[in-house]
Amino acid sequence: MDRLSDDDLALLLLIRSFELKLLELFERGELNGTTHTCLGQEYVPVSLRPLLREPDWVFSNHRGHGHYLARFGDPEGLLAEIMGRKGALCEGVGGSQHLRRERYLSTGVQGQSLPVAAGVALRLKRHEPGALACVYIGDGTWGEGSVYEALNLAQLWRLPLLVVVEHNGIAQSTPTALQMAGTIEGRARAFGIGHHRVDLFEIPRIRDGLAPLIDSVRADPRPLVVEFATHRLGPHSKGDDTRPPGFPRTDWYAAYRAAHPAQAARIEAEARARVDEVAAEVAARPPAAWTAA
Repeated sequence: MDRLSDDDLALLLLIRSFELKLLELFERGELNGTTHTCLGQEYVPVSLRPLLREPDWVFSNHRGHGHYLARFGDPEGLLAEIMGRKGALCEGVGGSQHLRRERYLSTGVQGQSLPVAAGVALRLKRHEPGALACVYIGDGTWGEGSVYEALNLAQLWRLPLLVVVEHNGIAQSTPTALQMAGTIEGRARAFGIGHHRVDLFEIPRIRDGLAPLIDSVRADPRPLVVEFATHRLGPHSKGDDTRPPGFPRTDWYAAYRAAHPAQAARIEAEARARVDEVAAEVAARPPAAWTAA
């Protein structure tokens, strides 16, 4: 694998260290509820980070910590939200899945983001040309009717909508092959929508392939579906892993660490130390105090 810049690897390993710390905190009984980690999928939002601009909207989902950290690089505010501590993004009422910050919004309701993103893309087209709405969904979300309603309108109205599909091969506990007829590409093209599949882990090459496509979404508004063939290493949520032995779980970082051991060891140690420090500092804060606006 090609060597990454220190900045890209630092962000990748910040996301991974953050997710591992959450699982550790749950095991120790220091967190309540649930969480859905993106272990193994960190490179998706990191690849897109420099291709998205400040005026763009980003719509995330239940597995969205990596999306947030790639956008803002703010583990303190995110962990405070999840732990319900002072400084929380949404005063502790959003938790792991439901976040709002500036032009970033996440939800745990499958398929909900796409029609909202389409509406935002319509406004951007009319009032902020050159900006786009980026929405992350999984392969399982293609079972939701709202996905097709949104895609239909996005193509009819030629909206600047970027649909990023993190296709990890399983929808909660159901392998994709058992719940999806056809392909994501076929479904996108049924609406006349362009499709680009990413089978790589190499971030610079991913960006090189995506940059002109995303530029075209901005310049000549139209929706685009980008499908990442990726792997979820952890369970669906913090403990419910129903995948059979041998289910594919390729880890980009294992290959990268083998190829670039010195850089990986140095930056991983820095990322883990930073997340440990953040966790200790946030845990010592008082509870967040929510007040109605």
